[in-house]
Amino acid sequence: MPEIMHRFVEVGGVRLHVAEAGSGPLVILLHGFPESWYSWRHQLKALAASGYHVVAPDQRGYGRSDRPEAVEDYTILHTVGDVIGLIDALGEEDAVVGGHDWGGAVAWHAALMRPDRIRAVASLSAPHTLRPEGPPLAALRAAHGENHYPVYFQRPDTADAEFARDPRATMRRALYAASAEGFPWNPVVPAGGEALDMWPEPNELPDWLTEEDVDVYAEDFARTGFTGPLNWFRNFDRNWALTSPWHGVAVAPPALYITGDRDLGGTLPGAAELIAGRSAAVPNLRNAIVLPHCGHWTQQERPDDVNEALVAFLGSM
Repeated sequence: MPEIMHRFVEVGGVRLHVAEAGSGPLVILLHGFPESWYSWRHQLKALAASGYHVVAPDQRGYGRSDRPEAVEDYTILHTVGDVIGLIDALGEEDAVVGGHDWGGAVAWHAALMRPDRIRAVASLSAPHTLRPEGPPLAALRAAHGENHYPVYFQRPDTADAEFARDPRATMRRALYAASAEGFPWNPVVPAGGEALDMWPEPNELPDWLTEEDVDVYAEDFARTGFTGPLNWFRNFDRNWALTSPWHGVAVAPPALYITGDRDLGGTLPGAAELIAGRSAAVPNLRNAIVLPHCGHWTQQERPDDVNEALVAFLGSM
């Protein structure tokens, strides 16, 4: 199997750490919250063995990549810019982009904004819909209250400190709670509680996750903290304003959507339309796959199924 290599790449004034394997057409894989390049460990070698140059960065704010201090340095324009800058830095004209969770949102928007550079897009767990009519935070507050986790995360330094108190406990609980085994977790912080209280302490880890895997994530967050990743959430309304030029615009490149039947992401706007194959936001959807007994950590919980789907999708381009 191809070896996973590591290096740093300068992208628009930000230094990104990347893990990569193989040679051939470029495939960029973008992780979600709270993860790192390591979430794609099962895909890097498998896709490389199928003839692709696969690159999984630590996105800005994560792992060994740079962590800008300003909240406004984590907008969707910055994160999409990192993807396009990475394609340039790797000497390529275009790429297929895959993403999970927040990485899926970046992948969708990269395909939306730069279809000249994105040949195709694959999103795991994160659905896509047309830009809403109004800012999202007001809608989330109205529907779920102040303690719904994306709203709770708006509080400066609050979840940051709660998660950072014991990064290993945070990662152990987060990875379990959003898995098939922990389903369903409650996305609302209990009254009088804190962010970590959303996620129960597992008696044991699921088969797909080892204590050594938890250690990899925990070591990163013990070094970096959680403020950079949480700043992505703190740009919800700013992202809505910045994307006004693409209001009503659909994603043009070919697309693949994969989710689990025990993933709360499947309840987000746009998911039902994608699963039904009739999304106005993604008219070139090639396939939508719902994996049984799979939670939120799609590519980690069901690596063989995800690898098979990605290889088939890439081969159809």
